[in-house]
Amino acid sequence: MTTSSYASSFGRLQAISSSFLSKEFIHSLVQAKDVPELTRLLESTSYGPEIERASSLYSSPELLEVALNRRIVEVNKLALEATPFSGRAAIRAYLLKWDIHNIELILSSKMTGRTITETEHFLVSSRNIPASISAGNILHDEMKIILSQTNVEGVVNQLVKYRYGTILMQHLDSYQKTGDLGPMMADLMSYYYTNLMESIKFFQGDEGIVRDLFRAQIDKKNILSMLKGKKSDLDRDVVNKHIIKGGKIPMEILNDIFSFKSNEEFLSKVQEYYNLDEYLVTFRKSNSLIDFEVAFDKFINRTYVKRLKNISLSLGTIFYFIITAEYEWDNIKRIAFGKQYNLPTERIKSVLLE
Repeated sequence: MTTSSYASSFGRLQAISSSFLSKEFIHSLVQAKDVPELTRLLESTSYGPEIERASSLYSSPELLEVALNRRIVEVNKLALEATPFSGRAAIRAYLLKWDIHNIELILSSKMTGRTITETEHFLVSSRNIPASISAGNILHDEMKIILSQTNVEGVVNQLVKYRYGTILMQHLDSYQKTGDLGPMMADLMSYYYTNLMESIKFFQGDEGIVRDLFRAQIDKKNILSMLKGKKSDLDRDVVNKHIIKGGKIPMEILNDIFSFKSNEEFLSKVQEYYNLDEYLVTFRKSNSLIDFEVAFDKFINRTYVKRLKNISLSLGTIFYFIITAEYEWDNIKRIAFGKQYNLPTERIKSVLLE
């Protein structure tokens, strides 16, 4: 019997997974009185070394932000190293998301006039390890050079040496006229998902769940773009420029969502593609797009991500590990945000991904 090339990956990642925080510990973090106490509670976990290293340069809340970002980069690096050669293109394509994250952060900071010191600690990068751990992607020091540019135009010009720059350059004239970064970022996200979907090949025939997961992510982003555009009273043609191709929901259905007068109408249409009903209790009460996004994320986690755990000898194993680490990163950030803004404990718990 031939041994799967993913058998070794499964063993290595299982060992690393033991450092993930338990659900009970995550819930105990919600009880922290503030961000400094939250940070202290994390010192005894896998985040401890990064907290200690960053403590000489940063204080709360920036200290926690830096430690979280450096830890997620390290975890991604370990995951890529554990991936067999046949799956590395897909994992690298997925990890490009952190370059996109950093570019959006930098462009937004330039548009709003924030300084380097106000922005740098938010970059998901760590000690010259590129966030996406992929040849040719943007190192931390290079990110700092890009961040030092005085305006959006300078950032775009600096990025021309990377594949992202040519995409952004196409929208520079439009940005200068409108001040809208949306089309730039929509095109970057379209590039990201097109590249990601093309990279996920059916080596063993069991990567279909991974593809469905990313198609659901695309649909979530598109629905939110429609709802935010409608709420902001934007023209439909403007909102359509933010739509990403590759999801399950056709463009004509997304346009229908833009036209609906009530939440029940759009939810009924979405339910034809995704059974979100049990996750929408909070959204139905609050009518908040934040709660709709959280509901969709919980649906994706339970419907797709948790199923990846059961495909032990495949690319799904790697994605399960990486996305589980992301959810932990995201949950801690949500708790920290809640503490900064004195949100009630139950409200913080309601947005955690489990």
